[in-house]
Amino acid sequence: MTPPLAIPSNSPRAVAASISPSSPQTLHDRLRKRDSITAIRQPKVLHPVDNEDLKLLILENISQDAVRAFQAHGFHVDHYKKALSEDELIDKIPQYHAIGIRSKTKITERVIKAAQKLLVIGCFCIGTNQVDLVTAGKAGIPVFNSPFSNSRSVAELVVSEMIALSRQLVERSHEMRQGIWNKQSKGCWEVRGKTLGIIGYGHIGSQLSVLAEALGMRVIFYDVINIMPLGSARQVNNLPTLLAEADFVTLHVPELPETINMIGSQELAQMKIGSYLINNARGRVVDIPALIEALQSNHLAGAAIDVYPQEPGSNGAPFDDQVNAWSSTLRSLPNVILTPHIGGSTEEAQRMIGEEVSLALSRYLNYGSTLGAVNFPEVDLRAITAEQGNHVRVCYVHSNQPGVLKQVNEVLSPYNVEKQYSDSKGDVAYLLADIADVSPQDVNKLREMINHTNANILTRLLA
Repeated sequence: MTPPLAIPSNSPRAVAASISPSSPQTLHDRLRKRDSITAIRQPKVLHPVDNEDLKLLILENISQDAVRAFQAHGFHVDHYKKALSEDELIDKIPQYHAIGIRSKTKITERVIKAAQKLLVIGCFCIGTNQVDLVTAGKAGIPVFNSPFSNSRSVAELVVSEMIALSRQLVERSHEMRQGIWNKQSKGCWEVRGKTLGIIGYGHIGSQLSVLAEALGMRVIFYDVINIMPLGSARQVNNLPTLLAEADFVTLHVPELPETINMIGSQELAQMKIGSYLINNARGRVVDIPALIEALQSNHLAGAAIDVYPQEPGSNGAPFDDQVNAWSSTLRSLPNVILTPHIGGSTEEAQRMIGEEVSLALSRYLNYGSTLGAVNFPEVDLRAITAEQGNHVRVCYVHSNQPGVLKQVNEVLSPYNVEKQYSDSKGDVAYLLADIADVSPQDVNKLREMINHTNANILTRLLA
């Protein structure tokens, strides 16, 4: 098959909407197929009609590849290695049009209200619970993430943790560093033939399932929806069944009201004596004090924890009882692997995350595309070609209420609307329309008229 022609500065990002472990066609495939057609005619690079230079704030040491990608689009980029507090963000963000964060920076309602120029938020990670998605959507700000790029890295970390726990590698390594020779086999096991219980069979859980079976493990999983398993994995009907059967229990769920403390004292008591718990998902899905009790009583043989309810804001900061009241107790327990939220921290994952999210943000800023947004209607139009020099793209975010399209179409009626697409999500709707034969004198007039529609949230014109 002939590969699609490349479009400079307009590569799509790989995102799928389903949590199914397999999908016949990813969003990346859809965009590549569509753009291969428009590549025959070179797309026009669009810019805001007010010609204001777009400024991006990139935090938490996000990949330099992403920074270079933004700069290649002509954006001004300020890059910081650490997270910012809410007050620091409120002070800094009013001058920026876009922000890129990882998991430590919190985009709260206060931050969004202070961000008068903000157009888009990029989460360079899987999760988006660090962003007030509802407030962002109502402010006309789409939020993009990278739901799949670090899946393999997290799955491999879980495999390494299972082996390290079952062989007590952390304890033996620590003893050797203390100058103590302690060769023993008691309480050490192969993972072959053991049962792995996966809570959340999405992209990470399903990849882990395949890796675990390759090691000779039996895999069971629990998910809130029915999912076709990969290989010989088996879905169980409820969480207690999984906890009672599994030698290793690993969590791969988002942080939602229904998943907070989903593993507490009752669930830990249902786990097999001598089993292991692994949490590389979200810090609040496990009740850590209850886990400490289960480890101290020897009900569990070990645990691996990569995420915590509260985490330090930067490298080198202490992880002590001022961060979480139980930190020192957890650190003192034997056969417990503690890592500083490194599940997706591989060169490969960070490079792919940087590429995905930077492309998504650039596509929105340059072309208005919201494909892959987590809090926003997904709308896209084929590119305006370079030959269509007098075309303008209208990007209109508005309240989802009756009569809006009638008002907008009345505004656009003197012009030739070449293509138009609208969709809604909850209280927010989004319209893209390409208008032909718009003179420079008409551009500001057109924008002002759309701005004054009663449902307007945010209007951008790109030309």
